[in-house]
Amino acid sequence: MDIHADYSKRVVINHHDLPWVKSPESGIERRMLDRIGDEVAKATSIVRYQPGSRFPLHMHELGEEILVLDGVLSDEAGDYPAGTYIINPPGSAHAPYTENGCTLFVKLRHLGVDQIEREVLDTKSAEWYQGMVSGLTVMPLMRQGSGSTLVRWAPETYFNPHQHFGGEEIFVVDGVFEDEHGRYPTGSWIRSPHMSMHKPFSKEGCTIFVKTGHLMQT
Repeated sequence: MDIHADYSKRVVINHHDLPWVKSPESGIERRMLDRIGDEVAKATSIVRYQPGSRFPLHMHELGEEILVLDGVLSDEAGDYPAGTYIINPPGSAHAPYTENGCTLFVKLRHLGVDQIEREVLDTKSAEWYQGMVSGLTVMPLMRQGSGSTLVRWAPETYFNPHQHFGGEEIFVVDGVFEDEHGRYPTGSWIRSPHMSMHKPFSKEGCTIFVKTGHLMQT
């Protein structure tokens, strides 16, 4: 299965416009943003767990990133409420479930070779750092390597034009993000290819998940 598998092309989707697709496990559905492969796939998805649903023990051969958007995800290591960011490194295994339901932003098989340890970060309490322009604050999500960051834009914040070596991926967690190409409300996913350029801003304010440098090839 190939969905937006050509990384040389810009893609803009709001996941709320996509249908929920059933997974092999009862009560778990997905909105597929990009995908290369079938059930074992390099993929970016919104995943919804219905209350009481669970996924059997499975291994992440090439790793997994999760941002919990709402509800509480659980596994044998603990509970992860909305705002939790998780790296499950290559070769790790878990059996996730939820008591009351949850929605996740999930990336599979995108981790770098230096991301080998499990990480869990509560973004509701972690520290924000001053960004490159006034009104911009950033929260690095990875202790190992680089690539994934939360970026918070105060209303009427404008950034400099810049180019993306290795591409850039943005998921709008809340608020409205914009650039000269369009307006992207909560739930939008934007994938921009290697060496693309833009001049981003936010009039209303927003928080975005940003991942960079990982789109050189499929």
